[in-house]
Amino acid sequence: MAQALVIGGGPAGLMAAEELAKAGHAVLVAEAKPSLARKFLMAGKSGLNLTKDEPFEALISSYAEAADWLRPMIAEFDASDVQTWAQGLGQELFTGSTGRVFPKVMKASPLLRAWLERLGAAGVQVRTRWRWVGWDDGQPIFDAPDGRQGINADVTVLALGGASWARLGSDGTWAPVLRGKGVALTPFAPANSAISVDWSPHMQPHFGAALKSVRWMAGELESRGEAVVSATGLEGGGLYSLTPALRAGAGLFVDLVPDVTESALQARIEAKNAKTTTSQWLKKSLKLPPQKIALFHEMTQRGAELTALRRLPILGAGLRPMDEAISTAGGVARSALNDGLMLTGCPGVFCAGEMLDWEAPTGGYLLTACLATGRWAGRNAADWLDRTA
Repeated sequence: MAQALVIGGGPAGLMAAEELAKAGHAVLVAEAKPSLARKFLMAGKSGLNLTKDEPFEALISSYAEAADWLRPMIAEFDASDVQTWAQGLGQELFTGSTGRVFPKVMKASPLLRAWLERLGAAGVQVRTRWRWVGWDDGQPIFDAPDGRQGINADVTVLALGGASWARLGSDGTWAPVLRGKGVALTPFAPANSAISVDWSPHMQPHFGAALKSVRWMAGELESRGEAVVSATGLEGGGLYSLTPALRAGAGLFVDLVPDVTESALQARIEAKNAKTTTSQWLKKSLKLPPQKIALFHEMTQRGAELTALRRLPILGAGLRPMDEAISTAGGVARSALNDGLMLTGCPGVFCAGEMLDWEAPTGGYLLTACLATGRWAGRNAADWLDRTA
C-alpha cells in the first residue's frame, strides 16, 4: 500500500517523488525500464546541460506558447534553484560563455547516484521493469516481472515522458490509455530535431564536418548556432530551435557569410576575376572552408548568383523521424489539467514533465521545466492527499 504512486522514473518523476516524501507520504516509483532516468543519463554523455543562467524573463520566453502556463512553476524552481538543487547533491557546477550550466564532472551519473541515495533515505521505494498499462476499477495496473500487478494508492503522479528515444523509455504508449479516459491530448510532433537531406556523393567527404559562423533561417526564426554535416543530413544546436517553423512547413535557409556586410560582399563579388572559378573565389576571397563551399555547390545550379551565399536554400530539407528527436511537442493538453497539474477528469492523478504539451529548445530549458513541473505536481499531489485524507 503506497499513499503516493509515481509512474515514470525520469527527472520529473523523481522530483515529484521527492516532494511527496518530504511531505511525509509513503512513495513508490514504478519504472518500465530496468533502471531509472535513462534519457537523463544519455543527455549527460554530452555534458548534462542542467539549466541556462539568465534573467527569468529571458528564461521563460524560451517556452514560447507555453510560457504563460509554465511561468508559476518555473518561477518557483528557476535556473538559480536548479543550481542550488544540484549543488545540494554534491555537484560542483560551472557556467559556460553562453550561460549554460554544467556539472564540472560533465556527467549525469554522479548526480543521479546522489539523488537516488537521498530518495532511498527518505523512504522512497522503486520498482523497475514495471510497465503501466492503465487502470482496472480505478487501480493502476502494471506488467511486471512477476506478472500483472495492481497498486493501491491514494494519489498518482504520471511522469511518462514524450514520444522520442523509445529505447530509453519515452515511447508515448501511454497516450491511448489517457485518450480512452477522455483526456485531451495534442498529437506528438518532433522537437529539437535533426534535418534530413538526401545528399549527392559530392558531399560524402564532408560528413562529420561542422558548419560554423553561419545563420540559419526558417520562417520567422533564426539561429547563429553551428551544425554538423551527417550522412543523413544536418544536426546540431544551431538547427534545433528552428523545428517549430520547419514543422509548419517553412523552408530552411542558411547565410554562409553572416559576418560579412552587404556592401563588403557586393564589393568582393564585383571584384571577382572572370577567370577565377567559383570554388577558388569562395576559398580565397571569402575564406570559406571546404564544407561550406561543398554545401554552396550542392544547393545551387551551375551559374548560380553568388548572392545566394546570403540566403542559401537547403533543398529537400525535412525533419528526421520523431523517435530520433531530442524531445517532442504535444502530449497532455493544458485544458485537461487544473492549475496544480491534476487531470480534471481523473481526480487524484497528476501529470508532469515531457508528457505535458510544451516544448523548448536545448540549452538547459528542457531539464529545467521537467524538474519544475515534477516539483509542482509532487507538491500539489501532497496537498491533495492532505486535503482528502
